[in-house]
Amino acid sequence: MKNIDRLDRKILRALQKEGRLSNLELADRVSLSPTATAERVKRLTREGYITGYSALLSPEKLGRNLLVFVQVKLDRTTPDVFDAFAAAVKRSDDVMECHMVAGGFDYLVKARVAGMEAYRQFLSEVILPLPGVRETHTYAVMEEIKGTGYIPV
Repeated sequence: MKNIDRLDRKILRALQKEGRLSNLELADRVSLSPTATAERVKRLTREGYITGYSALLSPEKLGRNLLVFVQVKLDRTTPDVFDAFAAAVKRSDDVMECHMVAGGFDYLVKARVAGMEAYRQFLSEVILPLPGVRETHTYAVMEEIKGTGYIPV
């Protein structure tokens, strides 16, 4: 973060909170001219600080009420199994996140499905057939206490 200054940080914080700000609104919030603000946003994007924009959707309105975390342990940890597992996970629309982790298991999968019946189908049709899967442990979320993609800047 050596290449960004206080104003860049203000821009990043403002866009994280509200990605649909117009350049004029953003310029007003960070106390810069619209031209200077636009140039900074272009630079921050070009340099990879800003990687994209998206809308936050309501899981409940879209029938995806159940959030689950699945620990996955592989039967062997070889590059070909890692590659095959990663490719298969990327094809599933139910999987929101998948992380290779260090510790007692190999991957932590975050998925959103309609309910327990849909989860059972997801487990049997998506997770268990994945290359190299030996064991899984599932944690169904009863209440989401905090959910954010916010990164302190």
